[in-house]
Amino acid sequence: MSKDKVSSAMFFVLLAGLIWSFGPLIVRNINNAELIPWQYSLIRGSTIFLILNIYLLLNEGVKFTNNYQKIGFPGLIGGTCLGIANITFVFSITTTTAAVTLMMLGAMPFIAALLAYIFLKETISKSTLIAMIIAATGIILISFESKETGTLFGLINGLISSSAFAGFTVSLRWRKKVPKLTTISLGGIIAAIISLLVLFFYDSNILTSLKNTSLSALHGFLVCSALILYSSNAKYLPAAELTLLSLTEVLGGIFWVWLPLLGINEIPSTNTIIGGIIIIISIVFYGYNARRYRFRY
Repeated sequence: MSKDKVSSAMFFVLLAGLIWSFGPLIVRNINNAELIPWQYSLIRGSTIFLILNIYLLLNEGVKFTNNYQKIGFPGLIGGTCLGIANITFVFSITTTTAAVTLMMLGAMPFIAALLAYIFLKETISKSTLIAMIIAATGIILISFESKETGTLFGLINGLISSSAFAGFTVSLRWRKKVPKLTTISLGGIIAAIISLLVLFFYDSNILTSLKNTSLSALHGFLVCSALILYSSNAKYLPAAELTLLSLTEVLGGIFWVWLPLLGINEIPSTNTIIGGIIIIISIVFYGYNARRYRFRY
C-alpha cells in the first residue's frame, strides 16, 4: 500500500470528522429537539437512505440494487450498528451538553481497537492499552458531572453510540468486498424504521415543523456525505486509526456550539473540560505511538 493512498485516506477521514462536527450546532438550532428525538431520527435516517440510493443509482445504474443481495452478515451487522449509533446519538445530543456527548465519542478508537482485536485479530499494542486507560479516566471524570437524570441518560446513550459506531467501523474492515455504501444505506433505513415503529406504537405525531424537518434532513445530508468519505477510505487504515482520525468531530463540535458568533455559546463544565483534555492526551499519545510504529516497520 503506497504512502500516498494512506495519506489521502487520513485526510478524507479527518475531513469526515470535521463535517460531522457541525451536527451538534444543527441540533441546537432545532426547536425543542429533546421533545422530538424519534421524529428527528426518522427524518435523518430516511435522508441518509435516500441520498445514498440516489448516489448509487447515479454511479452504478439500476444494478446497484444487487448490492443488497451481496451485503452478507458483515454488512447486516454494520448496518444494524450504524442504525443504533444514529438513534442513540440523537438521544444523547438532545438530553445533555454537546461536550458530554462528543467526549463519549472519544472512546471510539479504543472500543474499535478492542473489537478489531477480537474479531479481526488486529493487534493492540501496549501504547494503545495505555491510551485506553487514560481515555477511560477522562470519561469517568466527565461522568461525575452527570448526576442529573437527563445528563446521565445522555452520557449513557453517547457511550452506546460510540460503541455502535466502532462496531460499524470494524464491519467495514471485516470483509472488504462487502458494498460499504449499501451498508450505510441499510443503517439509515434501520434507524428510520425503528423510529417509525416507536412513533406508531405511542401514537405520536410523525410530522414536525418545517424548520425542524429541514434541519433534521440537513443533518442527515452531512452525516451521509461524511460517511461516504469515511467508508470509502476504510480499507487503507486499521479500525482504531479510522475512529481516531474522525475525532475531529469531537473538537470541532464542542468549538462550534461554544463559539459566541454562531449564537449558541454552550460553555462546557470544568469536569468536562478536564476530562476532555485527558481524552485528547490519550488520543495524541496513541496517534504518536501508532505513527512511530508504522514508520519504523
